Amino acid sequence: MAGRKLLVTGASGLLGRAILKCFESDGWEVQGLAFTRAREGLLKVDLKDATQVKTVMDEFRPSVVVHSAAERRPDKLQKDVEGSRLLNVSATENIAQICKEYGCFLIYISTDYVFDGSSPPYKPDAKTNPLNDYGISKRDGEEKCMGVYKDMAILRVPILYGEIENLDESAVTTIFKLVQSGITKQISDFERRYPTHTNDVAMVIKQIAEKSLSNRQVCQGIWHYSGKECFTKYTMALVMGEAFGIDTSHLKPVKEAMIG
Repeated sequence: MAGRKLLVTGASGLLGRAILKCFESDGWEVQGLAFTRAREGLLKVDLKDATQVKTVMDEFRPSVVVHSAAERRPDKLQKDVEGSRLLNVSATENIAQICKEYGCFLIYISTDYVFDGSSPPYKPDAKTNPLNDYGISKRDGEEKCMGVYKDMAILRVPILYGEIENLDESAVTTIFKLVQSGITKQISDFERRYPTHTNDVAMVIKQIAEKSLSNRQVCQGIWHYSGKECFTKYTMALVMGEAFGIDTSHLKPVKEAMIG
């Protein structure tokens, strides 16, 4: 392990791509991992297989690992609870253990879905209260990481948007599909979120990574980062409809928690 070497899981995803671009442009030696969307320049690695992860770690010897891979799609989480938890919880614990063995600093990307969304903005030490399967699995992943390794940072981020490859990549742009559909649909007007651009998150991650090279202790613990504008899914839909001149009267706001 030496110098500015970064290993990124979930590197083919919305945030992962932004992380790679941000670090590469600043002269870091970067290796991205992916699985179902592995492409040129990325290594295809099944994070649920600790042996595969160890092989990459042994060959690349990163100074920092950013673990951004996760199953966050509600339909996948519900259809394959066990498989989703293997990735979001068990693999996360394994990665923390492997980082401990190799002595590299770990940045684990978590989410504000570990909270119920009723009283944002939250402080890092606020009590968690996830309402859906994704939030529960990410909270459990946090707890597993912290139980295994101290030389790590948990960065909780809100729903993200950025340079998408399709509308389903972002929980923000997915809302636009509802706006376009014209189909009567209930949409949450309860949980308050702070949509944030992936480029901004990537820059924060790089700042933590850079600092960890000289002072790991100051980087340890739980961190929060988000944009400043507050929306519910419903108010985001209204803004999109106004921007594109699309009627949104088919969307019905729900002013209480929508569990699931």
